[in-house]
Amino acid sequence: MIMARALVVYDTLKGATRAIGELIAKGLMDNGVEADVKKAVEIVKESDLAGYDAYIFGSATYHGEMMSSMKRVLFLAEKVRLNGKAGGAFGAYGWSGEAPRRIFDTMYHILGMRMVIEPLPLKSPSEPEAVKRAEEYGRVIAEKLTALP
Repeated sequence: MIMARALVVYDTLKGATRAIGELIAKGLMDNGVEADVKKAVEIVKESDLAGYDAYIFGSATYHGEMMSSMKRVLFLAEKVRLNGKAGGAFGAYGWSGEAPRRIFDTMYHILGMRMVIEPLPLKSPSEPEAVKRAEEYGRVIAEKLTALP
């Protein structure tokens, strides 16, 4: 049986969004999905996004917005034809937390992706409840991904 593959792409200010992405990847891998975790600046050409069954994008919220490198990844993703692919969105925040919803909305409305779970905004990925929620996010995506036709 061929294992499903997921790409987790993040941008971070202080490391919190990276930590969330790694926890989501752990939840994916613990449930039978191969997961690659990459920083947004590593995604430079269309082929960097090719070949995955699911895409989980995340960014810290900075002045009410996602970080510019995540916007660049989303613009690049428009050229890759992710229509119908499974997706999720996440991010860390200090006080407002708009980035995960903005990423989610772009993935759903612009890229035409099949968003399998609502966005995951977390204030601090080091708290035990946050760790549990991030790993659970990956588990839910893995279960839905393996159930998709």
